[in-house]
Amino acid sequence: MKVRVAFTAMALLSLCTGLARAQDKAEPAIEDNSFFIEEAYNQEPGVVQHISTFAASGAAHRDLFYSLTQEWPFHGQRHQLSYTVPVSRLDGQSAGFGDMLLNYRLQLGAGERRWALAPRLSAILPTGSVSRGLGDGSPGLQVNLPFSYHLTGQVVTHLNAGGTILPWAQGPFVGGGRPKRTVTSVFAGGSLIAPVTLPVQLMFETLVTSDGAIGASGDVGHTTSWILNPGVRAALNFGSLQVVPGFSVPFTRSQGETAHDYFFYLSFEHPFMATR
Repeated sequence: MKVRVAFTAMALLSLCTGLARAQDKAEPAIEDNSFFIEEAYNQEPGVVQHISTFAASGAAHRDLFYSLTQEWPFHGQRHQLSYTVPVSRLDGQSAGFGDMLLNYRLQLGAGERRWALAPRLSAILPTGSVSRGLGDGSPGLQVNLPFSYHLTGQVVTHLNAGGTILPWAQGPFVGGGRPKRTVTSVFAGGSLIAPVTLPVQLMFETLVTSDGAIGASGDVGHTTSWILNPGVRAALNFGSLQVVPGFSVPFTRSQGETAHDYFFYLSFEHPFMATR
């Protein structure tokens, strides 16, 4: 299995390198296409981004997860609005929607500065089925503080810290009903990406999470997980359209066990209006 994963990653890297050599060196590289760690760069005025992610995890990688995110600038780059729609198909079940997110980000820094900060506030909508394990049954809020910094002309780092609160999350069905509890989760992580001046970039992300969940007894417990995510991404420029494919193999250490998943990323970024 490890040999097959390594071969797949090397094959994709070779493909991306070949595509990158075919690009005009004057064309822009990639700036805002991380996988698990948010970069602190909002969308430019008049430019929209469509992001699709797909993950295969669980036993024999039969749990499938897809998400679609659209990011729109709002009256310039300082403000950004976006939404995230998750779709899951757990092993043995049909596919269904999860809990949707409506997001707002405020751009600070960036431009000619080496640093950027983009605080995000998200409203969580309880659109996923609780009985099928696709949602928590409660509206909620999530905050994140993405910070980006150019260490050198070739290497950039991104740092995140945030958390989620669900005031009326529903637990397992016990005794004729589902207990409702306030559930919180927190996360922190960072990444290194290089070389940032080229259309092919190697990525290394790490993330630590403490996720709350309601147990069979009705009490809220927390599970800590540590994720290491090495990956690669490439920028393909077709006039004003930029396409960014990416691939990674995240390794998760939780409750004394380590598991790996397969993660695929695809972004389309293009102007939707003329700007001056």
